[in-house]
Amino acid sequence: MRRVVVTGIGAITPIGNNASAYLHGLQKGISGAAPITLFDASLFKTRFACEVKDFKVEDHLDKKEAKRMDRFTHFAMVVAGECIKDSGLDLEKLDMDQAGVIWGSGIGGLQTLESEIIDFARGNGTPRYNPFLIPRMISDIAAGYISIHYGFRGANYGTVSACASSNHAILNSVDEIRLGRADVMISGGSEATVIPTGVGGFNAMKALSERNDDPKTASRPFDKDRDGFVLGEGGGGLVLEEYEHARARGAKIYAEIIGGASSADAYHITAPHPEGRGALLVMKKALADAKLNSTAVQYINVHGTSTPLGDIAEVKAIQSIFGDHIFNLNISSTKSMTGHLLGAAGAIEAIACIHAINHDFIPPTINHFTDDPEIDPRINLTFNEAQQKKIDIALSNTFGFGGHNTSVIFKRV
Repeated sequence: MRRVVVTGIGAITPIGNNASAYLHGLQKGISGAAPITLFDASLFKTRFACEVKDFKVEDHLDKKEAKRMDRFTHFAMVVAGECIKDSGLDLEKLDMDQAGVIWGSGIGGLQTLESEIIDFARGNGTPRYNPFLIPRMISDIAAGYISIHYGFRGANYGTVSACASSNHAILNSVDEIRLGRADVMISGGSEATVIPTGVGGFNAMKALSERNDDPKTASRPFDKDRDGFVLGEGGGGLVLEEYEHARARGAKIYAEIIGGASSADAYHITAPHPEGRGALLVMKKALADAKLNSTAVQYINVHGTSTPLGDIAEVKAIQSIFGDHIFNLNISSTKSMTGHLLGAAGAIEAIACIHAINHDFIPPTINHFTDDPEIDPRINLTFNEAQQKKIDIALSNTFGFGGHNTSVIFKRV
């Protein structure tokens, strides 16, 4: 199979509005959590989130075009533009039949759907909906807009698997290139659910932290007193390219994707398998796909959402597959800084792994105060401060409601 490399990156996150600023946030251990400003959250159990700061869509997109898009598509267009520019691709010379877009979003245009339903309910019952309701709402539309804007005519669709959505987009894009169906793929994910429906819905599930008195430290993966995840928004994009195609044009190469896999817990709609059975399986399959022994992995960017059940299940899975090598690994959850970007989580965490490889550091798991007695203290969860370390191979996990599991493995080139 053909080799796949990353030649461009783009990000808009709660701790940085481009890939470079995101790197700085990861290195400094910045928390993106703060009281919600996008709507009045005073009546909600959770009144804080990890919002993207100082984002003005008119700085990036034509005003008329932007009005036809949901916020999650705004993010998609901005990061796609950044990663394409970063890649140095000459689009006039690129075979557009061999270039495609696969983009993930767990929920899509929830803001649009919420707004239209509220407007309808407040009206006189006459069914007058915005003609852009459907094309703003559907999850695949971000991939469509990117394709239309740049002229990419290869594979084009969206992936929807809750919090695993953008990792599935990356894996599917890798397969397009491996199998010769494409030379270049734009892949990633975006999400924009810091709205009443998003916060209220996750509150009703008891999934969100309610630490309103101290938002910045609310996302605390692996801490004994963790009480749920912090909702985030934003997006991440990658230009994936066939290795020889990238070399022929003299492209800079950030990393190679050498393996990946998917699995299912087949257990529960929201809770992980208690022993991490699906998580163990997906990491095992990813290592096999990469033809790697587990001892080759140096860093794992874990799903690590700061939920009582999820964090423990993932640690158990890592212990099961890595054995004593777990004590040589660095493990961290960057969700402690960015919050949980749902369907975009895999994309920005892929970029965190790429940054780790290119800048010789481990992003920290911030907000650790109290050890969890169920977690072996010898495991290096990179608490509170980034660590300098040369990383050649990094693995990224993302798991979604419904039992969807994904792992992607990145290697220094």
